[in-house]
Amino acid sequence: MVRHGGASRVPDYFHGYTVVGLVAVVGVLFVVVAFTAGRLLRPDLPTAGKLLPYECGVDPVGEGWAHTQVRYYLYAFLYVIFAVDAIFLFPWAAIFADPGFGAVTLVEMFLFLGLLGLGLFYAWRKGVLAWT
Repeated sequence: MVRHGGASRVPDYFHGYTVVGLVAVVGVLFVVVAFTAGRLLRPDLPTAGKLLPYECGVDPVGEGWAHTQVRYYLYAFLYVIFAVDAIFLFPWAAIFADPGFGAVTLVEMFLFLGLLGLGLFYAWRKGVLAWT
């Protein structure tokens, strides 16, 4: 233990950990109390109908495998194109004006936008962007 002027520095160091530990304990207790109260207060009347697996309003009939159409994959692909574009474009615009980020950052962003444009062109060629 290091002493400076007769006072110990160790309690000041562990004070931050004590606060974090207390907040963690209070958080865990809050969750445990909430789940326990929910279990004690809710009605528990299981029936055969309630114990069946249920998915999106469709009764479980037949096999568990279902065919998915490819168009849902293409919608997800388009979402990723536009979401990634928005996520990376705003921070880039904020840092572009800083010194040292000029031409190289501009070239990198045009390469990035070019790749996203290729994805958009692919979706357009597949007819995904046509309204039906």
